[in-house]
Amino acid sequence: MLTTTVCAALSAAGLAVAFLTAYRRRFAAATRIAALALVPVGLAMSGLLGLFGEVGGAVAAWASDLVFEPTVWAGFGVLAAAVVLFVAGGAAARRTRSRAGGGGSRRELRAAERDAAQSAAKPALGAERKPGRTAAGEDDFSDIEAILRKHGI
Repeated sequence: MLTTTVCAALSAAGLAVAFLTAYRRRFAAATRIAALALVPVGLAMSGLLGLFGEVGGAVAAWASDLVFEPTVWAGFGVLAAAVVLFVAGGAAARRTRSRAGGGGSRRELRAAERDAAQSAAKPALGAERKPGRTAAGEDDFSDIEAILRKHGI
């Protein structure tokens, strides 16, 4: 009950400040102040203020348990050990994979990547040049040039 009264008083004071700001013809600022002034009453009426109090109490209880109970510290130690094991397992898997895959050293892996990139950059089979002829795109233009010459253009 006291919390609702305090919130109502805060909102009333905020609305008074918004009214004075509007009296000075600063309507945009007055609108923003009025919006902020309505927040405490809205929180109290919707019950969110009590929820925030309960959440704050729960966080405070957890923090006091963190400081004063050794089992909480042991729990963080277990979590840290799990992270270290996860990272070490990933590193070991990469190392085993690189040795078993036949990749060997980094130089050989880079050479394999370079070969793959060069084979991807080669033209498709249909676009290769044939002996005595130009590329497929140039054949089309030579046909057009022949037709234009035939008609005297």
